[in-house]
Amino acid sequence: MAQRIALLAAGLLLAASSSPVDGTEWPDFRGPSGDGHAPAEALPPLEWSETRNVRWKTPIHDRGWSSPVVWGNQIWLTAASEGGRTLYAIRVDLDTGRITLDRALFTNDEVEPLGNPVNTYASPSPVVEEGFAYIHFGSYGTACLDAETGETVWERRDLPCRHFRGPASSPLLFEDMLILTFDGVDQQYMTALDKRSGRTLWRTDRSVDFRDLGPDGLPLAEGDLRKAYSTPIVADFEGRQVLLTAGARAGYGYDPTSGRELWRVEHPGFSGASRPVTWRDLVLLNTGYGTTDLLAVRLGGAGDVSESHVVWTQTRGIPKRSSPVVLDGLVYLVSDNGVATCLEAADGEIVWQDRLPGNYSASPVLAGGRLYFVNESGVTTVVEPGRTFQVLARNEVDEGILASPAVAGRMLILRGRSSLYGLAEPIREGG
Repeated sequence: MAQRIALLAAGLLLAASSSPVDGTEWPDFRGPSGDGHAPAEALPPLEWSETRNVRWKTPIHDRGWSSPVVWGNQIWLTAASEGGRTLYAIRVDLDTGRITLDRALFTNDEVEPLGNPVNTYASPSPVVEEGFAYIHFGSYGTACLDAETGETVWERRDLPCRHFRGPASSPLLFEDMLILTFDGVDQQYMTALDKRSGRTLWRTDRSVDFRDLGPDGLPLAEGDLRKAYSTPIVADFEGRQVLLTAGARAGYGYDPTSGRELWRVEHPGFSGASRPVTWRDLVLLNTGYGTTDLLAVRLGGAGDVSESHVVWTQTRGIPKRSSPVVLDGLVYLVSDNGVATCLEAADGEIVWQDRLPGNYSASPVLAGGRLYFVNESGVTTVVEPGRTFQVLARNEVDEGILASPAVAGRMLILRGRSSLYGLAEPIREGG
């Protein structure tokens, strides 16, 4: 046991000093910076189909909308059996698409029905670093796995939350912590675990007042008003780091080292899945269902900053599920029903809007100077960033896609309903 702890500590020290340097790492569902930007070296294909630029296509069993994440030559994702009784961690070889680990990680005797056709029991994405993969299924289980052997380093099954319609918030790695979000119908809180041992470091309950929604036991529709599915980010502001997170009826700024709430901005929205992004001293927060707005909140302040720190609000073309991409002072996003929008980050004014085909749950990514928008029917529209709407390519695969894509060097990785695609142009001699 002592030897294993020593090896684990050595591996974590290595991980702490490791960072993506060659454009192949995509350790989080929104990439190495958590905002949909691929490394500068990445250059995925512009065009593909079921018969063109498909390096490999690998069947993935059961169901799951966790996005693939990548470290080195490993791709990690999760899946769940029908009804959520068995939860799997899956590892795929980046070069060949071969499944190198398919492990039933957790089994559940009692699972609450999803209650909708969209979510799954394997929607939270893993997060990875050198030597370790962190697998999360919300209240149904969280584990740290040795990335090479697939063995469990530690696990937690005692983090309560009634997700009501299944889990979806993904974990966040920050320094020596694994930060988790639990916005359910019974409890709403965030917690940080020691990534070495899984020990709880802090827990902070959401401070927004849900009492006006009535006591527990009201009709199920009332439960929706208390839950959310967003994943947090950490941003630097005036010499300190701030944990930014979107819950039901409020967005929050926390001290990530202690979990102490710094400020909150209240709103009437709920069940939002969009992840916050930042631009200069602003954080862009999506309110979710109810009133689907994008709020630009100036960082800083204390307590309830709803009246003092909201710089602008945009209501047109705002998604409930996917997250924005910010580049050169412009915000790019796509609504659930396919309205693509470009906004001025400074004031929220619309630069352009246009219609993309289909419906959207996946978040767009920016790679090789291009924006990739993937819809639920398997169609990807590639758009040129800028002040005019310009489509560069439109590509289709046979399977619908709700998971956000991953980018690894020259490869674009798409998770369909039953397959994982590795898309890349053929490697030509001398290039």
